[in-house]
Amino acid sequence: MSQVKEFNDYRTRMNEKIMEADNKVIKRFFNLDTNAYAEGALDVKTKEMLGLACSMVLRCDDCIKYHLGKCFECGLIDEEVYEVFAIANLIGGSIVIPHFRRAVEYWEELKTEGQTQA
Repeated sequence: MSQVKEFNDYRTRMNEKIMEADNKVIKRFFNLDTNAYAEGALDVKTKEMLGLACSMVLRCDDCIKYHLGKCFECGLIDEEVYEVFAIANLIGGSIVIPHFRRAVEYWEELKTEGQTQA
């Protein structure tokens, strides 16, 4: 199983489990996240690039994968993604490099899977 499918399946399964708890605070927090990335003064593509850069600086691999998937859906090209990677590495420093490597690997897999589905 590809890491993209594995990540998306796990995320979906666990989000469903979390929502089954029907906790008002958790549901509102998830909704806040959804609304923050919706079209507004900034377009969705820009917001996803910001999310990717912040996730890299915070060194959250799950968040990096999520935002890379969204960036892929928004149609980012390699040059755009690598500019985001560059900014994240500049801001975050060398400690971001291991996450950068995994992000590149995941990006390549997203592109490969996208080509086989087209």
